[in-house]
Amino acid sequence: MKCNKWTIVLLGAGLVSAPSVASADEKPSSVLTALSATTISGYVDTSMVLNPGTSQNLPLYTPNGAPSSTKANGFNLDSVMLTLSKPVGEGEWSAGYNIGLLFGPDAVGFNNSFGSAASDFSLVDTYVVLRAPIGNGLDFKVGTFASPLGYEVYQAGLNPNFTRSYGYELEPTQLTGVQVAYQFNSIISANAGVVNTWSAGVNNRAFEPQGAKPAGFETYLGSITLTAPDSLGFLSGSTLTGGIVSGANLYYRSSNLSVAPSNFGVTETSFYAGSTIKTPLKWLSVGVAFDYECLGPNRVALVANSSGFQMAAAGYLSIQPTEKLSVNLRADYLDQSSYLGQALSPGLPGEAFAFTASVGYDLWKNVLTRAEFRWDHALNGSSPWGPAPTTLDNTYMVALNIIYKF
Repeated sequence: MKCNKWTIVLLGAGLVSAPSVASADEKPSSVLTALSATTISGYVDTSMVLNPGTSQNLPLYTPNGAPSSTKANGFNLDSVMLTLSKPVGEGEWSAGYNIGLLFGPDAVGFNNSFGSAASDFSLVDTYVVLRAPIGNGLDFKVGTFASPLGYEVYQAGLNPNFTRSYGYELEPTQLTGVQVAYQFNSIISANAGVVNTWSAGVNNRAFEPQGAKPAGFETYLGSITLTAPDSLGFLSGSTLTGGIVSGANLYYRSSNLSVAPSNFGVTETSFYAGSTIKTPLKWLSVGVAFDYECLGPNRVALVANSSGFQMAAAGYLSIQPTEKLSVNLRADYLDQSSYLGQALSPGLPGEAFAFTASVGYDLWKNVLTRAEFRWDHALNGSSPWGPAPTTLDNTYMVALNIIYKF
């Protein structure tokens, strides 16, 4: 009797018996056939953080927008992720799926179901993939998936640095809806979609839950990526991406029930452009990213007709001198408008600069180990950081990030 890996797991868990497996050999189970094509992967993300001289009101380093003071000066379990996935098959009408299960403090408030913001569990990139045989093949994602905007992503181990950039904090993260992707050729790819709302949150809607549920508040997205061909020599593989996500934001519409419904509408339009550029030196690459966000009306404290902007720019330098050693540098700039003295994002200064340096070394198999230094400086004369009553215009962080990937 032959047993695949899933059968062995089920036997070990006592969920099936040997006789049932023997009978299954005579007639293959459709469930086991489907599971045999599923892969399991994930990671355990931990960190140790030191913030000399400060312990609160720190920059937004975490991927769910929570102040990093929740991780200051101590040891942290950041997140645990378990991914089950089945890629799209070879057939004309083929399908697949991806399930991202996220656990831990970094899951709090990130893409939870509506009303469950305090949970230590959320879903990341959980969708069905459907391929239609049109042209080179249209791939539809239906479910919740990452925004197409941004140089960085939620999964820390896929980013050049442990902490996120200012630009990441301005961008939409997870969206719930439908997205279609198309590969025109080896150089041009694009996607477009319609989702419930600009804000993260599984099944969130851009309207008051206590009120009516009208149509017309959807959010739309689109992006295009260009990849340099082999004919461009050392630039081969370099990428240039531009995209937009525009629609209503749930969060600010649901914050003040005293405002008349006609004044609730808060539209956010995010623009992104970014590039990763190869150089003649194989061990060196550079990257640039630019985010611009138009906000309003009623964006600032739900004040009628108030609007504004947020802008972030970043430059990246990636150095890989050996197979195991890597150095990643990032310079950040942030600028955002204010209304009556209140910044659009109170967790960020009106204008700021940050420098981040990370050094990684792959000493253990499957383990990402990196040390990081970050310096943030408020440029607009404010002093937004530090333990009360003291306020500082500079803050520093030293961290060790250890991630096991499987």
